[in-house]
Amino acid sequence: MRFLLDPSARLVDDDRVLIGGSPLAIFRLTEAGGRLVRRIAGGEDVIPSPAQATLLDRLTDAGVIHPQPLPGASSATIAVVVPAYLDASSASSGRPGDLGDLGGLGGLGGLALGVERWLLPGVPMIDRAVVDDASPVPLTPPVGWRVIRADRNAGPGAARNRGVASLSPEVEVVLFLDTDTRPLDGSAELLAHFVDPRVGAVAARVITNPGPSRRARYETWRSPLDLGSVPGPIKPATRISYAPAAALAVRRAAFDAVGGFDETLRFGEDVDLLWRLADAGWRCRYEPKASVAHEPRANWRGWWRQRVGYGSSAAPLALRHPGRLAPVRGSGWTAAVWSLVVVGHPVVALGVAAGTTAALVRKLPGLRHPRDEAVRLAGLGHLYGGRMFAAALWRAWWPIGLVVALGSRRARRAMAAAAIIPTLIDWRRDRPPIDPVTAVVVRTADDVAYGVGLWQGMRRTRSLAAITPEFRNWPGKPRP
Repeated sequence: MRFLLDPSARLVDDDRVLIGGSPLAIFRLTEAGGRLVRRIAGGEDVIPSPAQATLLDRLTDAGVIHPQPLPGASSATIAVVVPAYLDASSASSGRPGDLGDLGGLGGLGGLALGVERWLLPGVPMIDRAVVDDASPVPLTPPVGWRVIRADRNAGPGAARNRGVASLSPEVEVVLFLDTDTRPLDGSAELLAHFVDPRVGAVAARVITNPGPSRRARYETWRSPLDLGSVPGPIKPATRISYAPAAALAVRRAAFDAVGGFDETLRFGEDVDLLWRLADAGWRCRYEPKASVAHEPRANWRGWWRQRVGYGSSAAPLALRHPGRLAPVRGSGWTAAVWSLVVVGHPVVALGVAAGTTAALVRKLPGLRHPRDEAVRLAGLGHLYGGRMFAAALWRAWWPIGLVVALGSRRARRAMAAAAIIPTLIDWRRDRPPIDPVTAVVVRTADDVAYGVGLWQGMRRTRSLAAITPEFRNWPGKPRP
């Protein structure tokens, strides 16, 4: 077996303590366990003993190491299901871009060719289905594919369910692709994860095609569909808390066990499915070695509507999964630190931060340098907490923040700092193909659009769950 060590992982105390994962965890290792992790860090293959296999399972589930199964390890039979809808204006104008102008061929034909090239050779693909979600003009299937036409438009979740229901019992893995994606590479790495019978779903990386406009260039940097280059488990409240169904492979048995997609959700149905799979005990993984290209929205109006739609899923998801959509989650002490900073008491905030660091030292018994580790862990925790608060100010709380800012100079400064500082830090680190002013403006618009959808969803559901923070270890609150 081969594993990849997560970038967050660190071995300390002569390889007897491992720190890393998401959420951050501390593992005390035996001498043999330390040697095993060191071998993984060196890129070696491992043949684990039963005891080591148990350790590897724990580290895998914690996101400290990531399995890298050999391509071809799984021989599962697959089928491809593509939900599709072509609206009346696109059909009348003959624009193929609304179904994905891919591979230079356009429309479903380009996607079909991309799938054949991506999966071949050697992958037992026994079915290919396009589900026409009641397009005004019926879709024509590509050669070798079949079309299932729905009587009414019910959304992508319902279309995918309909496609899966039409498959033969021999299908073991269903690969969902959207019409505006083009497979690039890595299908063997994607499907190899299903050699583990506990894996229920694997998501590929969705990379935005570059374009000439500033919005398109921004999207190659900050697309909500692109989850980055580091693999990991997909779980609520972790580094990879969701994945889009634009390129998602799901084990048929797992899909059936949880009842498929929730057809009442027009947005967020992929997040809901993955969380229900995780709750049912299935492993869900993100594999960036497998990738597809994605076409960004053609104009600002479409881009804005897309982002508002994403935000509209937050309130329904918050009701289905209590606490998991909290805009800020973490230590209540971190909340206290940043609240003191905002209200103008940075010295007191520094004192609270120092107190939490001292308290953490007592919770790290057995470490050779507990004070150094406590400073590192507490400092990083407070910094990441500050970034969460800054993001929440514009993605979830901006209507409240703007009302308060009308009468408070300090609130106006906090809102401006939350919009500017994190974006400039990310811009300096990543050096995206846009200037810093554009980065701040478009990212703020991105957050505001999401927030518009979020508040629309809350109005429909009559619930504030999607903007309610979730704190642990709040001052005076017993630790769970």
